Amino acid sequence: MSKYIFVTGGVVSSLGKGIIAASIGKLLQARGFKITIQKFDPYINIDPGTLNPYEHGECYVTADGMETDLDLGHYERFTGIQTTRANSMTTGRIYKAVIDKERRGDYLGKTIQVVPHITDEIKERIRFLGDQQGFDFVITEIGGTIGDIESAPYLEAIRQLKWELGKDAVCVHLTYVPYLKAASELKTKPTQHSVKEMLSYGIQPDILVLRTEKHLDDHLRMKVAGFCNVDLECVIQSEDMPSIYEVPVNMQRQGLDAAIMRKMGIPVGETPELGPWNRFLQLRRESVEEVRIGLVGKYDLQDAYKSISESLSHAATYNHRKVRITFINSETLASECSEYSECDEKSGHTEPTDDAERNGKSAFAVLCAQDGIVICPGFGQRGIEGKILAAQYARTHDVPCFGICLGMQMMVIEFARNVLGLKDANSREMDAQTPHNVIDIMESQKNISQMGGTMRLGAYDCDLTPGSRVSGIYGHLQVSERHRHRYEFNNLYLADFELKGMKCTGRNPETDLVEIVEIPDLRWYIGTQFHPEYQSTVLHPHPLFMDFIKATINK
Repeated sequence: MSKYIFVTGGVVSSLGKGIIAASIGKLLQARGFKITIQKFDPYINIDPGTLNPYEHGECYVTADGMETDLDLGHYERFTGIQTTRANSMTTGRIYKAVIDKERRGDYLGKTIQVVPHITDEIKERIRFLGDQQGFDFVITEIGGTIGDIESAPYLEAIRQLKWELGKDAVCVHLTYVPYLKAASELKTKPTQHSVKEMLSYGIQPDILVLRTEKHLDDHLRMKVAGFCNVDLECVIQSEDMPSIYEVPVNMQRQGLDAAIMRKMGIPVGETPELGPWNRFLQLRRESVEEVRIGLVGKYDLQDAYKSISESLSHAATYNHRKVRITFINSETLASECSEYSECDEKSGHTEPTDDAERNGKSAFAVLCAQDGIVICPGFGQRGIEGKILAAQYARTHDVPCFGICLGMQMMVIEFARNVLGLKDANSREMDAQTPHNVIDIMESQKNISQMGGTMRLGAYDCDLTPGSRVSGIYGHLQVSERHRHRYEFNNLYLADFELKGMKCTGRNPETDLVEIVEIPDLRWYIGTQFHPEYQSTVLHPHPLFMDFIKATINK
């Protein structure tokens, strides 16, 4: 029978529930248990696919085509598991399922209420993975913060499950212990109030994880344990760490996994060594030399390109480097540099045209200072000319360049304009009237009017051209990668591109859609229609990112 761990958060948001959930999963996995992790988000959207990244950060995509919260990326990167649509749930999906059942008459004329109908649906979704796939542990993260009105049905469902499951369910509650600099004191009162709020819902937290910027001594932990009815060994502190990948080791050092197992009546046994994980951390600590990567995109928010940043970090570590990632706003880049000048090879400094230096270093000067460039994914017209400019600079200066999804499309448009001579080449997404639609909407997408969940989503096969750069990187001729797009390379132009030196070296075997473009004559210039960042994990970095970083080092 599966056992269930609920991860909740109080006081403030952004405490790192996803990292703690992923760390618990990693530690239990290291003990030989089969685990999975799911996220329940209280917002009413069906999924985050239509949310602006400024609202919700990156939209992660599972292999089976579900648009999900970015925390599922942490789950996969930490544990190497493959999540599915059953691992991500929202209030919107819960209510829609209940309403659909009501319309079919499944409730036999009953009045539909939050309790029991909504809570029963939540409980069913929580238990689904355990019941259907026999996991030893199902870890369920509840989004939001205790006290939010949207979270109430989830807490009621947890209360019921803890009562029904007994020792087979525990609640790990994250809270914040602030440090008041003026008083030079750490304050536990917010934690006490958060636990009191949980108790008002009928839930006694079994384990507390205290998020803190300062080390907590045993006296303070004992105080929390006494006021919150929690065993001292179950009061764990989560201090700021040099990286999120230090968190599982820190949690293991304090016995978080052992405390969970004791609460559930499971023999603890010896502590696993986490050998490969610790080797990864050792490589990170030993890496001194930096590699500079510029992310060219329009969302000036670190979470908007989370999986890309983490994939670059993994690859840099295994190449014995630290990665310094610099965000370069593509709108600013375009407005500053409608034309660009050559870089000064001696100083690495740029003299852009116009008054681009008016605020110190221009966006273009920053672009020129990078060892490699990633042209980021996205949607819509805003910022695309800056991405095209970045692609042009990388191509003409032989700077290693990696275009992902829309980034790959911008590489294609730039090549069409400046090499094929099609000056008004564009994507139908940006200019419906363009006479040279080198990027066009997929045939299957033309009659779709609804936005959410209707793109080409999830994993698709890709056949690689023998002898191509990408076939050498992957080491075989067929791969499967995850997609999230509506528009594609227009095959009517394929012969012209290949004649002039941009090769289409990855194709979908069923639809013949172009998945990968590369320019073999350059050091490293590759664009992928898919999102390889979704499959890079701590212990298995993605080969494309590995080779890209290697090329930037050689540069």
